[in-house]
Amino acid sequence: MAASLSKTLGLRLRGSGGHRLLPSRPSTSHAPQPPPPPAAAPLPPDLFPRAGAGKEAGAWSKLFLFAPGAITFGLGTWQLFRRQEKLEMLEYRTRRLEMEPVAWNETVSSAVSSDPAVLEFRKIVCEGDFDTEKSVFLGPRSRSISGVTENGYYVITPLIPRPTEPGSLQSPILVNRGWIPRAWRDKSMQDQQDLGETLDVKEADKKTNEKGTWWKFWSKKPESSPEIEKPVKPPVRVIGVIRGSEKPSIFVPPNEPSNGQWFYVDVPMIARACGLPENTVYIEDMNEDISASNPYPLPKDANALIHHSVMPDDHLKYTFTWYTLSAAVTYMAAKRIKAKKVRL
Repeated sequence: MAASLSKTLGLRLRGSGGHRLLPSRPSTSHAPQPPPPPAAAPLPPDLFPRAGAGKEAGAWSKLFLFAPGAITFGLGTWQLFRRQEKLEMLEYRTRRLEMEPVAWNETVSSAVSSDPAVLEFRKIVCEGDFDTEKSVFLGPRSRSISGVTENGYYVITPLIPRPTEPGSLQSPILVNRGWIPRAWRDKSMQDQQDLGETLDVKEADKKTNEKGTWWKFWSKKPESSPEIEKPVKPPVRVIGVIRGSEKPSIFVPPNEPSNGQWFYVDVPMIARACGLPENTVYIEDMNEDISASNPYPLPKDANALIHHSVMPDDHLKYTFTWYTLSAAVTYMAAKRIKAKKVRL
């Protein structure tokens, strides 16, 4: 019996020895897969310049270097055209001033009022009386006399018509009578002030005499004498040229009519200050009949009337300046480009 038990155990051990149990492993069939590594980003196309980009940039840089020379050359050429325009303008003004003077009458006055360019730089002749109490002093304006520069003013006075004269003008006009020194202006203003004070005193005396009627009763009445007529002065004859308002620069201060300060010609403003309509005609006297004993006001001559702030000779100077600057900057640009080629 013992032998049979040992035999049975031996058989069981042999049967179980052929099948070994392996340790269990966790299942990986449902685990998430790791993400793939990111792909390398492509390089931008700007990092790969085109073959002709360098040549194009070089061409633009050359044009930029030569641009100042071209601009200054154009400005110099423009000054030549401006010079030619000024020559034609001066010739036109000179030709107009050499014509015979035109008598100022109602027909001419109406024509000028409608179109002032009709008599531009034409001499006109008019007669009337100067209202010196309403004179306007424009300045200060310097003038060179015998090589000495002196400050002064232009005096603008209304010319009032005289109805009794057949050749008199029909409506008031403003006349630039010419240049006066500062001392002459101060004396004129002082005389007007003294005249105003004298008139005020006479008016006050007249009122006092009217009140003192008792003195008239006791005083002896003077004998009446025949009235002596004062000699009538002939009308003032003015030969001038019709002009317009000035265009002041930014450096000229504005006019101050309330203070009597006039720095440039503004015809409507001066006319209002003198009690005249704004469309009053303004002329500049150019009468050459100057008295040696009383030379002031000194009228403008023909050269002063046709003179412009920028004359043809000035345009030649500007042309030379611009052309010189153009040559200088062009030379520097060419030298810069040549230096770059040598380095390459």
